[in-house]
Amino acid sequence: MQLAAGAALLPAFPRIAPAQAYPSRPVRIVVGYTAGGVSDILARLIGQWLSERLGRPFIVENRPGAGSNIGTEVVVRAPADGYTLLLVGVANAINVTLYKDLNFNFIRDIAPVAIIERAPLVMVVSPSVPASTVPEFIAYAKANPGKINMASAGTGGATHVAGELFKMMVGVNLVHVPYHGSAPALSDLLAGQVHVMFDNMASSIALIRAGRLRPLAVTTTARSETLPNIPSLSDVVPGYAASGWNGIGAPKDCPTEIIAMLNAEINAALIDPVIKTQLADLGGTALPASPSDFGTLIAEDTEKWAKVVTFAGIKPE
Repeated sequence: MQLAAGAALLPAFPRIAPAQAYPSRPVRIVVGYTAGGVSDILARLIGQWLSERLGRPFIVENRPGAGSNIGTEVVVRAPADGYTLLLVGVANAINVTLYKDLNFNFIRDIAPVAIIERAPLVMVVSPSVPASTVPEFIAYAKANPGKINMASAGTGGATHVAGELFKMMVGVNLVHVPYHGSAPALSDLLAGQVHVMFDNMASSIALIRAGRLRPLAVTTTARSETLPNIPSLSDVVPGYAASGWNGIGAPKDCPTEIIAMLNAEINAALIDPVIKTQLADLGGTALPASPSDFGTLIAEDTEKWAKVVTFAGIKPE
């Protein structure tokens, strides 16, 4: 009877042990971009918090390439033990439709752990553009079809699809001009070589505050705390919404106890005043949520951006 009772308890131990022992060695957070960008900064910010809270190093590993798909595949192929995590972003949702030959299924193969932040993009125009509001810009664009250049930080990225969503909903003909990153795009925007951009807040905020770029709207449905005087684009284009977001994912089949532990620790970071301020400095808003909520966000944005990518006929570079 004692042996039978002991055997009956055995299945419970694998469910408890991973969380009790985790982490017993360093954990890596894979970022699908080069060091120094917003994604990299966010991963290091959360990694430092987790290192301090859990007593083991959380080390950022940059694996750039293919619109973050290289880094994603590294995590997909890693053991599902919680020791390899992924800095997930909106690009992952876009890439599901943008890339036709991926060696993984993102929604199936990556388990959502926690959202870190959501950040609006900001619609900015060159000083040479004779428009101070979104309605004025729309009128100007309709009067000059095919003559206005829309910059992006790269084909198929958030700064591109946000502009394509605007074109689709408003019915304007803007010529897409992709760059390798926001910095060269903003340089040409300042020079008047391109005329409008739906840029990441973190990249544009200094130029906006210096009065060198003219912001017309933020792309979230609510105004941004970082630029409270700038209207929401949805005030003029009802139903328009686009944002960047980042979070943490793990390989599928990662133990639920480890996911729950990481979720709780990351959510604790997001209510910490220092962390919240650091996120705000990057243009983002802390977004504590459950793994299920994060999964819903990923699924909704995957469906949304699939429609835009298909409508605009976007192909990867």
